[in-house]
Amino acid sequence: MRPEILFPLFAPATSLKGVGPKVAPALEKVAGPLVRDVALLAPTALVHREPTTVERAREGETGTFIVTIESHQKPRGAQPWKIRTFDETGFLSLIWFKGHGEHLERSNPVGARRAVSGKVERFNHIEWQMAHPDYILDAARVGEIPRIETVYPATAGLASRTIRKLALEALSRAPDLPEWQDPAWLAREQWPSWRQAMEALHNPVSDADLSPLARPRRRLAYDELLAHQLALAQRKAARRSTPGPIIPAGVLADKVQAALPYRLTGAQIRSLAEVRGDLLSGERMSRLLQGDVGAGKTVVAMLAMADVAEAGFQSVLMAPTEILARQHYETIAQPLADQGIRVIMLTGRDKGGPRAEKLVALADGSAAVAVGTHALFQDDVEFHRLALAVVDEQHRFGVSERKRLQDKGEGVHLMAMSATPIPRTLELTVFGDLDVSRIDEKPPGRTPVATRAVPMPRLPEIVERLRQAVKAGAQAFWICPMITDNEMADLAAAEKRLGELRRALGPAAVGMVHGKLGASEKDAVMAEFAEGRLPVLVATTVVEVGVNVPNATIMVIEQAERFGLAQLHQLRGRVGRGRRESACVLLYDPPLSKIAEQRLDILRRTDDGFVIAEKDLELRGGGDPLGLRQSGFPDYRLVDPAAHRDLIAVAADDARLVLARDPHLKSPRGKALTVLQELFDWRPAGLTDAG
Repeated sequence: MRPEILFPLFAPATSLKGVGPKVAPALEKVAGPLVRDVALLAPTALVHREPTTVERAREGETGTFIVTIESHQKPRGAQPWKIRTFDETGFLSLIWFKGHGEHLERSNPVGARRAVSGKVERFNHIEWQMAHPDYILDAARVGEIPRIETVYPATAGLASRTIRKLALEALSRAPDLPEWQDPAWLAREQWPSWRQAMEALHNPVSDADLSPLARPRRRLAYDELLAHQLALAQRKAARRSTPGPIIPAGVLADKVQAALPYRLTGAQIRSLAEVRGDLLSGERMSRLLQGDVGAGKTVVAMLAMADVAEAGFQSVLMAPTEILARQHYETIAQPLADQGIRVIMLTGRDKGGPRAEKLVALADGSAAVAVGTHALFQDDVEFHRLALAVVDEQHRFGVSERKRLQDKGEGVHLMAMSATPIPRTLELTVFGDLDVSRIDEKPPGRTPVATRAVPMPRLPEIVERLRQAVKAGAQAFWICPMITDNEMADLAAAEKRLGELRRALGPAAVGMVHGKLGASEKDAVMAEFAEGRLPVLVATTVVEVGVNVPNATIMVIEQAERFGLAQLHQLRGRVGRGRRESACVLLYDPPLSKIAEQRLDILRRTDDGFVIAEKDLELRGGGDPLGLRQSGFPDYRLVDPAAHRDLIAVAADDARLVLARDPHLKSPRGKALTVLQELFDWRPAGLTDAG
């Protein structure tokens, strides 16, 4: 049960004054449905409303003026309503474009003195004007206009000033909670109590107070990190207490490895040893295998599956799309079959008799390995002795989906694979409950991809070079830009580019895949490209282009400045998979912003995904580094992943130490930490394996 001390914060936001049926949906969109959510909504900026005069006004800045109404100019046609005012130093026009009328004249008669506050601009470089003043009051009430006003995220129908009022009321309901931080740590960091930090969060007096580096904000961020890390550590401890099948390293995996046409990299050998240590431990494995596209994660999984099969158990490899599942199947099926290990592929396409045969093979154990998609965790799929679940691009599956797969056996080991490199400093926030193996070496034979940034005006030159390359037998990806969030607009741009490329290269030379294509159509085009019968593949950004096409040596990305570094890096990884030299062309619309220029420069200088991840974090700061929202990154309220990354490892160490001393959180600090976890909803019960 939730601690009683938190009841006021977990009351519905509709209990706040003025939050009725109309306001509640907008407030929930900005903050959330609870008083707690409103209290934890951090302001984003400060407006300084210093008293000033028209003579001292500055273009684009906010000021507070005492003026006298001189005249009203009523709208004519599309003109705004204008009130001409003056002070002892000059004239200032107040402008309303819509939503106002005769009441402005009634409430602000000629000769009245008013206190007005808002942003001032020059009209035609001559006249000072203020559009839609934030405040217009009787001059005697000037003291009601704050000199410093906190700005909160606003939404349609809910102004920042209203949200501030609600946030302060929510804050007033926050009790003095028991201290959950170590006293020595608090003293060292010179941090305030939680209640003091919350007061400071909502009452900044300078821009520095809004910084994520301000002590109150760091205190609150650390609270949130500690709550999360504690939940992850609890889940990890619970997982380790769950027995898993004991799988020794066998000779079949050695035979599979010896038959490979290449040698494993040192990183693959190290990762395989870590996986084997988990499988032999008797505790259920939960390990993440992280590495760039093409780094050789699937081969490590295959060798682990050989060990599992030799021990008399079964393995399953689940991928988010049929294309990726088939790629995995083609990678592992024959090498395992050569050692007598039967591999089947199961997808939603399997129907009737063929599907029934595969289900029987899994149920009676004659098939030791299954590769497939969501079809693998359907209710009618039963395994004889499932011991290992491998989930590729694990963030593409929901928590319940991954759990349903693991529930197909007893104490099933989990190996998650991800091709999205996470900065090492953020690893604990995303994968704190998993053991992590990094494959940070390229397989032998992979040639570096020459990367160039080219301005869009040189597009005809790129098309001509592509025509010559295709004539010589090359294959290419052409990625169309992400114009808007509107998929149809992206599709229209892609279809236009498809037509232009077909005119330049020939109608049969260019095909296209996009999110609106049916699965069978998409697979047909991808198969044609993978088999070398289609020279150029145009794709929108919504399409998973993760097929292995060793003959593809050219990647063209339009308007590359619109993409994140991680997305650009992953797209580039689709070429350079064979022995031939490969190239990536980053087409951009000049002029580039400084950040965009740095991003493209980083891609030109390195192909190390982990280096790129760290650089992207440095450039982008907080927000959404590397598109981590799609990679399982926690939805923190007060943590800035860049500014607070130094606190992540400290929180993880603190959580481990707390549980080592007080595993059931029964001590005074342990009970206070339970309150903290409830405050942020970071409870171990709310987290499930691979979640």
